[in-house]
Amino acid sequence: MKKGLHPEYKLITVRLADGSEFQIRSTLPGPVYVSDVDATNHPFYTGVRQYVDRAGRVEKFMRRYGTITSEGIKKGK
Repeated sequence: MKKGLHPEYKLITVRLADGSEFQIRSTLPGPVYVSDVDATNHPFYTGVRQYVDRAGRVEKFMRRYGTITSEGIKKGK
C-alpha cells in the first residue's frame, strides 16, 4: 500500500446507549464512538412507537407565516 494514502486503522471503543462498551478496529478519528440509537432503544426493535401531535405543527406553521391572527384565519393573498 502507498504511504499516506489510506486512513489510520486503529482500535476504538464503541459506547452504546445502554452503557455497554466494546472495542473494534475502525478509521473513525476519535478514540471513542458514542451511539445514541441502538437495538435497546430503537422503535424498530422495541416495538414502542412515538406519536407526534401534527395539529400542533400545523398551527405553528400557520402562525409562522401569518395566516392565523388573534381574530382567526385570514384569507390568502
